[in-house]
Amino acid sequence: MVVRAYREQDIPAMIKIWNQVVEEGIAFPQEECLDERTGADFFESQSYCGVAEREEDGSVLGLYILHPNNVGRCGHICNASYAVDSANRGLHIGEKLVLDCIEQARRIGFRVLQFNAVVASNIHARHLYERIGFTQLGTIPGGFRMKDGRYEDICPYFMELKGN
Repeated sequence: MVVRAYREQDIPAMIKIWNQVVEEGIAFPQEECLDERTGADFFESQSYCGVAEREEDGSVLGLYILHPNNVGRCGHICNASYAVDSANRGLHIGEKLVLDCIEQARRIGFRVLQFNAVVASNIHARHLYERIGFTQLGTIPGGFRMKDGRYEDICPYFMELKGN
């Protein structure tokens, strides 16, 4: 598997994977799925999009988006979201995506990578972020509305990107 910059031909697979996470309703804040037009515009608008590709057949296994978290005096802080195809979870694809994202964020010139809304029950993501060196900033009680209508805590995380 290789992590690389997305290409136009990856967009249908990226939309499919992104929409899996949106439809699950337990991790992304978005409630609307992407379609061909909105997906292409969405991915194009990011600072960087990476995909995890199975080298043997070129299939997209996961992706991430990277973009500024804010503007102006806070524009050096970036944010990212990760999605792995549901049939390929548990294979450490997410870890490879996060590590590549950190390198791309540094390359672009961001100084901090911040995750605003990691759902408290997303223990696999939380353990991964902590193992890689992210710091939890605290807890926002009831900050995420799950698909079933329950509210769950969110845990913001950050990492300083040394060298910038």
